Amino acid sequence: MTATTHQPRSRSAKVAALRALPQVQKLMESRAARDLAARFPRPAVVDAIRSALATMRRAVLAGEVSLDGSCAETLTVSLLETARAALEPTGHRHLRRVINGTGIIIHTNLGRAPLAEPAVAAVAEAAAGYSNLEFDLEGGERGSRYQAVTGLLCELTGAEAALVVNNNAAAVLLAVSAIAGGGEALVSRSELVEIGGSFRVPDVIRQGGGRLVEVGTTNRTRTSDYQAAITAETRAILKVHQSNYRIVGFTSAPAMADLAALAKTRGLVLMEDLGSGTLLDLASIGVPHEPTVRESVAAGADLVMFSGDKLLGGPQAGIVVGRADLIAVLKAHPLLRAVRIDKLSLAALEATLRLYRDPDRLVASVPVLAMLAAPMPDLERRAGQLAALLGEIGGLEVTESGGESFSGGGSLPETALPSRLVTLRAHGLSTGELAWRLRLHRPAVVGRISGGRLTLDVRTLRDGDLAEIAGAVGAVLAKAGSA
Repeated sequence: MTATTHQPRSRSAKVAALRALPQVQKLMESRAARDLAARFPRPAVVDAIRSALATMRRAVLAGEVSLDGSCAETLTVSLLETARAALEPTGHRHLRRVINGTGIIIHTNLGRAPLAEPAVAAVAEAAAGYSNLEFDLEGGERGSRYQAVTGLLCELTGAEAALVVNNNAAAVLLAVSAIAGGGEALVSRSELVEIGGSFRVPDVIRQGGGRLVEVGTTNRTRTSDYQAAITAETRAILKVHQSNYRIVGFTSAPAMADLAALAKTRGLVLMEDLGSGTLLDLASIGVPHEPTVRESVAAGADLVMFSGDKLLGGPQAGIVVGRADLIAVLKAHPLLRAVRIDKLSLAALEATLRLYRDPDRLVASVPVLAMLAAPMPDLERRAGQLAALLGEIGGLEVTESGGESFSGGGSLPETALPSRLVTLRAHGLSTGELAWRLRLHRPAVVGRISGGRLTLDVRTLRDGDLAEIAGAVGAVLAKAGSA
């Protein structure tokens, strides 16, 4: 393999590179493949080789790797080594650890919020054996799986009751189905959002059996707009947090308390999809204030839905808090069983929520909050340590600079957090191929490419990651140099 340049490669060059890839049968005839077939089932070896070829093919098409006829032997060795690593007992899993150097704290592609240590321990305990998931130990009878978290959620949000499902999209769908199914739901035009995975508010309302009624305009919506749209078929007002974008300038939106008063007067249910809802006033850690779940409940929202794996810092979950009579309606809906939360997520969520009972230790205990609140001196120290470790590796240019991190995950879209960056450029290896090789390393190291360099943002790195990153970079460069 040869290093790519930073210029776009022509279509003919990519076609030629793809043609340089060996066929599966040719690889299976090699001595290394025969050795693998003696240790593992032949179909598994074939699948592993096909997967290695597919990975290489994607890298070629992305311009990260270039191939020519002179590298056939090296290419064969690389592909079979990738296949072998996938077949080993410690390496066959698709899901594996990634060191996040992107600076995106709640990175959806990388699994969103990392769990706090007590949550990890709770998951391990729940997974290792049986648990009282739906068993009342005191009474010796069937219990509720939600009992582990409902009391904590009510305590932390001020709501009458709570329910948890597998993610926030499911929470919104369940609420719309149970409350607005067969009727109308009013939504401001400025809140008809689409988030990741083509999750669109109009589609959710339609799927839930409701009819969307748009009110107001893109930039300005008033309480009177909602009032004018109410008919005998109206069942709910749905407010949707603009979690992944902002409309700025000549804008206005009614206060939650005003909508709550209108809903109460007209016998409607006021629901709020708070998206990445937080239980902590983020202003207390130096981040711009976001509406908290408690604030929405206190302002009169009848049901509030939010995610567990975003600003809360817990596992994937969709949380609904609000009026007890409405939560009872959701619990009785047939859709609930299809979207219910599993025992491992419940264990992690309970452990995470318990951390919120101790405000003095909360920020340090929850990784997402700790990263959001990380002070600049800590980031400077971490960047200096990483740069020093990488500076000991030959054939590598290392620089430090200032930069910006982001919350990610549809949270705080306008908020850039000042951070420190460590950038790399390898001699004799393109930045694209360096990034590609680091992604395939174990553990994988993922950064971002900017200005022809690979950039690692230390805000999303732990101190324990630094030596592993240096080891990964050193191993990658050594392997590239021997190819």
